[in-house]
Amino acid sequence: MTATITATGILRASASPVVAAQDLPVWLRPGGLAVLVLVLAAVRLVVAAQAGLAEDEAYYRLWGLSPATGYYDHPPMIGWWVWAGQQLAGDTALGLRLMAVLSALIGSAALWRTAHLLFGPRVAGWSVLFFNASLLIGVGSLLATPDAPSVFFWGLAMWALAELAARGNPMWWLAVGLFAGLGVASKYSVLFLGAGIVLWLVFVPAARIWWRAWQLWAGGLLAVLIVLPVVLWNADHQWASFVKQFGRAVPGGWTLKYVFEFLGAVIGLANPLVAVLAGLGLARVVGRARGGDPAAGLLLWLCVPFFSYLLLHSFHSRVQGNWPAPLYPALAMMAALVAADPPQRAARLWRGVAGSAVVLGLAVSALVYVHAVSPLTGALARKDPTHQTRGWPAVRAEILDLAERHDARWIATWGYGLNAQLAFQLRDDLPVEQLTERIRYVMQPPLAASRVAEPALFVVKARRDPGAAHLRTRFGEVERVATVTRAVRGTPLKDLVVYRVARPTGDPRDPLYPLP
Repeated sequence: MTATITATGILRASASPVVAAQDLPVWLRPGGLAVLVLVLAAVRLVVAAQAGLAEDEAYYRLWGLSPATGYYDHPPMIGWWVWAGQQLAGDTALGLRLMAVLSALIGSAALWRTAHLLFGPRVAGWSVLFFNASLLIGVGSLLATPDAPSVFFWGLAMWALAELAARGNPMWWLAVGLFAGLGVASKYSVLFLGAGIVLWLVFVPAARIWWRAWQLWAGGLLAVLIVLPVVLWNADHQWASFVKQFGRAVPGGWTLKYVFEFLGAVIGLANPLVAVLAGLGLARVVGRARGGDPAAGLLLWLCVPFFSYLLLHSFHSRVQGNWPAPLYPALAMMAALVAADPPQRAARLWRGVAGSAVVLGLAVSALVYVHAVSPLTGALARKDPTHQTRGWPAVRAEILDLAERHDARWIATWGYGLNAQLAFQLRDDLPVEQLTERIRYVMQPPLAASRVAEPALFVVKARRDPGAAHLRTRFGEVERVATVTRAVRGTPLKDLVVYRVARPTGDPRDPLYPLP
């Protein structure tokens, strides 16, 4: 389906026949899609409640317990999402992940509407299927990380832009500003969405009319006001998260070794079959955009800045597999363009690829769900992507036993991941405090000095053990008392070294500044 300019909006269906819902296969009809997405959401909620926490998730749990306008690592949205989930489901794994799971449900509906407005109902149906069949969304939607709100609000901003283009009502710019601002308050990478919107307004002739609309500028101001508290938090904390995140953009040298790793991760996490279709769809989108199709132009230009940055970044540093997550709704739509209208010379083949892509993605996701709740094997050890979630109940039991035997009144740690896991496991038993990187915990009151003066267990990953000599610069009494091994199905994963420490020499915790 193509798009042309109208008086009320810049999109209008071309002379292609209108497809009624009853003319679509049941799996592409809104009712069938709704059933599928609701079932997936229900399954994800069950898994979210049962699976152990990854280190970063446990860390963001602490944010939810102390919501703020900024944090060291990222903007604050995931902290507020975790807080909201905890209000509904308690300080539990489900409470931690609830909003992330629901965002995939609501995001699927928003994606359907976006694709329906831009390309019609058949593309809309396939978009929802491919979105949920991509491994990053199918599995990643279980995890409480900043990617969940960044994908969600990027997708909502894209939906608002599609409504704007279809309806011609400039008030939609206020919704665009709202969602874009909330997206940047989720993850700084959503700034590239703003760059994409500017490119759309510049390079798509039909969109240039919006420069004269006051609502465009009001929407931009709204986005700035939403992000302003994050800026002010950074100004009060030596620009901590700006330095941490934007410092990655500075090249330290150039190399080719990360480029193919980045592209391979995108293909794998999108689902290889979806990625093949998305590649063909991208070629179509580029061709249509060059031909003046406003719908294709919107989809293309929203993606160009962020993908270009990630590609450039891969020439000097590793691009983590989750970073491109906000682009996956657009990739799903590009793949759907081909599934909905496959090349005529091999139409049956491409329809088979499309169907197989959905089956493959859902099957792999289901396998991961089962493995996340009850490990199928421990043989992969630390090569298993879920290894961070394993073995913590047994570690908790051993730590509590050691604490009782050595009269420890609190737990001291060295790294944020271990600190977060122990804080979750021992949340009803003992306070846990990291001695280093104190900027990570500026949002919560530190452990009282009276408690810090009491004996503690210092727990550290074996490979990061600072040694007794270093600990004696912080404590007058230091004794190594145990090694606790975290394991899954009898397979060792990681050794934790445990010391008994007492009589601190001053405050054993590092100062807040300088930043790590």
